[in-house]
This record gives sequence, structure tokens and C-alpha cells, in this order.
Amino acid sequence: MGDEKAFAATAETFEKRAMNGKERKRSASTLQTLSESSKAAWQRVTEFYSRDPTARTASLKDVEEGYRTIDPLSSRKLVTALSVAVLAYFLSRAYVSLEHVGVLLKLLRPNIFELVAAATFFALLQVAYEVHRKCPVYLIDFATYKPPEKNRVTHESFLSLTRLVGLFNEEDITFQEKLLKSSGIGDHTYFPDGILQGGEEIRRTGQPSKVLNMKAARQEAEQVIFGCLQSLFEKTGFQPKDVDILIVNCSLFNPTPSLSAMVVNHFKMKSSILSYNLSGMGCSAGLISVDLAKDLLTAHKNSVAVIVSTENITQNWYIGHERSMLVTNTLFRMGGAAILLSNRSKDRKLGKYRLNHTVRTHFGADDNAYRSIYQEEDSEGVKGVRLSKSIMDIAGQALKHNITTLGPLVLPISEHIRFFWNYFLRKTSLYRNLNPYVPDFHKAFQHFCIHTGGRAVIDALEKVLKLSEDDVKPSRFVLYRFGNTSSASVWIWQIAFGSGFKCNSAVWQSLVSLPPSSTDY
Repeated sequence: MGDEKAFAATAETFEKRAMNGKERKRSASTLQTLSESSKAAWQRVTEFYSRDPTARTASLKDVEEGYRTIDPLSSRKLVTALSVAVLAYFLSRAYVSLEHVGVLLKLLRPNIFELVAAATFFALLQVAYEVHRKCPVYLIDFATYKPPEKNRVTHESFLSLTRLVGLFNEEDITFQEKLLKSSGIGDHTYFPDGILQGGEEIRRTGQPSKVLNMKAARQEAEQVIFGCLQSLFEKTGFQPKDVDILIVNCSLFNPTPSLSAMVVNHFKMKSSILSYNLSGMGCSAGLISVDLAKDLLTAHKNSVAVIVSTENITQNWYIGHERSMLVTNTLFRMGGAAILLSNRSKDRKLGKYRLNHTVRTHFGADDNAYRSIYQEEDSEGVKGVRLSKSIMDIAGQALKHNITTLGPLVLPISEHIRFFWNYFLRKTSLYRNLNPYVPDFHKAFQHFCIHTGGRAVIDALEKVLKLSEDDVKPSRFVLYRFGNTSSASVWIWQIAFGSGFKCNSAVWQSLVSLPPSSTDY
């Protein structure tokens, strides 16, 4: 729209400057040709952006945001280098020559002020470092919940269940069958007991709310959350009483007492524990929990934090007929994950990863983004989660902002130079059509952990970030094996999208060489 206004203003100025009939005719002809070519070009640009929204030019505001988050005084290497440089300068002024060792004291007397200044500057740098230094956050270990075989749902059993309840028409079933075939989800995903065992009762009564009720939802939450936490404590050797901070996130199930209170009660955790319960934050809530844990561990020294991420689908299995809501039935599955974090120096040797950066992007101020994933009743009063057709476009914009902000934090200087050179060229008239430079994130990361929101999400990120098939293979496997388990399926660079609309990243550095997992998945 801005380009069209600028073009109109230019055209008006062009006409006013025409002084005679020939110039007016020539200008009118030129203007018409320019107008036609400009409209055609604008149409091509519009079509291109609608196909690939992430190709839009990155804003320097996002780049600036990334640089603003860099705190040079929190880097011991930089502080030490500055200290050595300053000391070397002042010492070179004090000691005219190393050969004049015999006159050292005489040389020191007139330069004692500079030596004191150097020592003071060195001390201030060290104090500034200690003030700005953030406590390292170590990921000790994590555990995921693998439901028992009785909760397994294949494509065939899923379709049989949708027919059994008697609330879906044949068009609904056909639509979900097509989605399943193209979803990238396999035959070894899981549904909770409430849905699997309630099909016949729903058909008999015609009232799913009496079967998929609060009691059934609590049973799913307890099964998943307690299961993955028990595995975590067994793997790490930590006890529930060792936990100082507890964060539980689940978007669609928010009972009272909260899920975090349920955990404290079951594991009999200490009364001084700091517990938090996050709800309604979508699939990116796991990374939001990591960011919250990082801030809490920064404020509370010598602490251990546990994060539990899950989704609860018992009360959120959509039994209506609107296709934008039926999509969730074919994607979301039962699952959960728990991680144990620590900032205690004695746990450094136990840590598998160290958290380096978290970057959060929120598009909630935009109405379309805000409503792109929206829980509401359909036209018949049936509750469900509606997925907008524009969700991939919105996700692309959020991703662009997020990685543009993240780039300065993680990319080598060579990629910074390429980005700004490309940006400069595109601002000149000769290179306006030059494609934006997408940094090579392989130079910063060895592994990518992409949210398994669906095959389209993985495909889009693979294309935009120029990832290889091996880079996205783990995410494709998790989607195939477990489906979309919401925030629990995002656990090195983690990228996640969530309702609101949000895009969040977490950057972990591996501290040990880990052997392949022996867990039978």
C-alpha cells in the first residue's frame, strides 16, 4: 500500500512538471506504460509474498533488538581481554624499557597515578562482570512420557472411533481420513482413556460432556504428568524435595487446584517451593516455561527447577462439523515431557546442556494473529479450537522477526557482514529485486529441534532456514511416532509456535558427548 501511494505521488509530480503539449503527451504515454508495468510488478510481488510470506524483508528493528540483548560485560573473555589491554598500556607507560630493571623504582614514582588508575579500572571491570554475569542454567536431564500400548491409536482405530460415537457424518469422517493420510502421523500415537473408552457411552447417551468430563481429564493429566516426573527423578537421582522451582504448563486444561498444586500434593514437595501454572499459551508454552525458569534461576541462586509440559485432549476432542476445528482431532495426541534445570555449581558436571539464549516474539497486538488459533464454540455451540487458514502466513512473519532478533546473538561475524551487505544493496535502485539474505544457521548450530506442529510446519521451516533432510529428520520422526503433543513435543536450537500468536526460540549448548538413546520408541 505504501509503494502504491509513493507511486501516485511521483506520477502527480511528473505531470505538473510537463510544460508543453509534446511533453504532456510524452509524459502521459510514459506514465501509462509505467503505471501498467508497476501494477503488474506489484501484482507479482503480492502473489510471491502470499506464497512465501517469510521472504519479506527483515526489519532492522528486529536486528537492533538482537544487538541490544548482547551484554558485553557478561562475557568473561571480553572483560579479561579489556583488562589485559588496559594494564599493558599503562605498564608500557610506566616501564620505558624492560632492560632498565635497575631504575624500576625511579620510573614508577612519576607514573604511580597511572598504575593506580590501571588497577582501579581492572577492579571495576571485574566488579562489573560479577554484577552482569548471569548464573549458568544447566539442563541436567529430561524425560518424556510413553503411554501404555492400551492407549495406542492407529489410523484405522481412529476412524473406527469417529464412526462409533455416532456424532460425525460421513463427510466429517472422509475429511479427517484425508488429513490423516497427509499429516505425517503414524500408527503408534496415543489417545487418553476417556476418549478411547468413552466412545460407546457417547453413542448411547449422545452427551459427550458427561463422558469427557473433569474427572476423565484429571486422570489423563495425572497419568502423563506423574509418569514423566517419576521417570525424570529416577534418571537424575534427584528427589522431589530437592526441587526449589516448579513450572507446569498445559494450554487447554486449567483446573482448580492447579496442575502444579496437583504435582506438589502427589510428590509431597517442600512448602517453600515456588510453583507456577501456565495455561492458554499454546504449543510454545514449553519454551516460555524455559524462559521463566531461566529468570527465576537468575534471581534465586543455588536452586533446582523442574518444568513439566503437556496438553490435555480429553475435554478438547472436537465432536462438531466445522472443518477448521476438525483439524485438531487429527493432529493432537496424548503426551508429556519434564526437564530438570539447575544453577548450582556442583551440578555443572551433571549437566548435559547449558542454556545460552532465549528469544520470544509476540504478535498478539495483531488481530489476525491473535485469532489464528482460537478456542470457541462453533455455530451449533460445540466447543473446539479453530485454526485459521492464514496461520502459516502469520507463523512465517513471526519466525522472520524471531530469527532476525536471534541472529546477532549466535551468528559469526561473517554472516553479519553478508546480511548487512545484502540489506544495503537492496536499498539501492539497482538491486531492489535482490532476494533477502537468509543467514546460514548451520554456522551457529549443529542441531535443530523444530516443533512438530504438523508436516506443513516442518516443511516450511526446512525451506526457509535451508535445512537438510537430516536436520529435520528428528522432528519428522517425533511427529510420526507421537503426533503433535503440543508444548511437550519441543525439546541445539528449539523453535516453537503457539496461540496468541507467538514464536519462541531457545539455544542450548551441549556440554557432553551423548550416546544414542537406548529407549525403545
